[in-house]
Amino acid sequence: MVTESIALPSLPELIDGLPNFCGWESLVDEVVKSDRPVFLPTTNLKVENINACFAIALHMQQPMIPAGNDGSLISNLQYMFEHPQEGDNHNAEPFAHCYSRMADMIIELVEGGKNPRVMLDYSGNLLWGLRQMGRGDILENLKRITCDRTYQPYVEWLGTMWSHAVVPSTPIPDIKLHIRAWQHHFAAIFGWEALARVKGFSPPEMHLPNHPDTLFEFVKALLDCGYRWLMVQEHSVETLTGQPLQYKHLPHQLVARNSQGETLSITALIKTQGSDTKLVGQMQPYYEAKTLSKQELAGVQIPPIVTQIGDGENGGVMMNEFPSAFMQAWQEVGQNGIVGATGTEYLELIESIGCKSDDFPTCQAVGQHYIWQKVQSANLDTVDEAIAQLKQENPNFHVDGASWTNNLSWVKGYENVLTPMNELSALFHKTVDPALSQQTSYRKALLYNLLLQTSCFRYWGQGAWTDYAREIYRRGEKALTDNF
Repeated sequence: MVTESIALPSLPELIDGLPNFCGWESLVDEVVKSDRPVFLPTTNLKVENINACFAIALHMQQPMIPAGNDGSLISNLQYMFEHPQEGDNHNAEPFAHCYSRMADMIIELVEGGKNPRVMLDYSGNLLWGLRQMGRGDILENLKRITCDRTYQPYVEWLGTMWSHAVVPSTPIPDIKLHIRAWQHHFAAIFGWEALARVKGFSPPEMHLPNHPDTLFEFVKALLDCGYRWLMVQEHSVETLTGQPLQYKHLPHQLVARNSQGETLSITALIKTQGSDTKLVGQMQPYYEAKTLSKQELAGVQIPPIVTQIGDGENGGVMMNEFPSAFMQAWQEVGQNGIVGATGTEYLELIESIGCKSDDFPTCQAVGQHYIWQKVQSANLDTVDEAIAQLKQENPNFHVDGASWTNNLSWVKGYENVLTPMNELSALFHKTVDPALSQQTSYRKALLYNLLLQTSCFRYWGQGAWTDYAREIYRRGEKALTDNF
């Protein structure tokens, strides 16, 4: 693909012991902006033979924590191996196996004449941590299904935020830094051609911003970084008139309008239902797809798609039940009727018969209908005024974003993490010149800035995890004041 016309240097995966996730931004930009079809030239699916599709994605994440013998940054997975008596740390080796096993399953199925599909979402934290702890065997296994053209058409990698930061509470200037850092790091591990195929995006925790300006900047960053679509949780979006989605098995256009009235949009595939690993672990999307049939969109009959994502390693279902359910499903699924597809493959297939993104039904982030209605009806000058009035009228209204679950917040009660997180980000952007991105001092400062935004330091509660965040802040502040 990309190397046919551009001779690009291979990137080192590590530089001075740090992940290579910055310094070659112009080359990354050149590669990801390619608009060539990714799956269409190699797919063995014919859209006219398909009644319905299903797509499953596996999400993998382990945070980096300052918990090595000398306080060094290590993967939480390494900490689990070194402290097997704590909590569920005895699962360290099963977790490591889960990070690798998809390669074995895909290869076995393809060699057996089957037609599997899977999408993979691995955080930058995890990829770096695996290399750092000496588990290059896992990365090499993944390279087989990523780079070998025998297996690559069956697998799609999804981009994500490098340090598993939830977008709504990430400082806006850092959103693009996370997105670009992941692309950069991925290219260093798997190569430029593999990066050129990454066109879908998986937001950590399926967390979608619903503040108009944050959502706009998020969509702008995705488009700037060459992404064609993202996955969204169905309950995190609404129609432009504020209703639940009626056609959740069809692709949508996510509309992002900021407080200045500027509008952008990006294709969204709708992840249905909540985040229950049983849905993926027991291959529910396949069985749901069997109940569906073609629908008309813009005068074209297209197959609907059931899209689902789950943790690839977490819980007994994923560890123990998923492999057999996955292998069994592909004994039944072929190239006709009900088929598996990846997100980009599906979108390219329906586009090939004339169904374009402009034809998709529209949606917006949940709660935005109230905002725009309030701005118009009250003749307000700013979106923030509308939000303030809505919060007064309804204490449950918020613009903290929406994710796979409504019973957790990554904001409330975590001021002791969010405040230093915002302070370190502000100091980083005030102090550091982006033109220095190939220097180790820049890379180290960027590392601490991104690591502090890892959602685990809030999701896993007060105590040791917020202490980790405090230590990362201290080191980040020192790196900025000592080196710049």
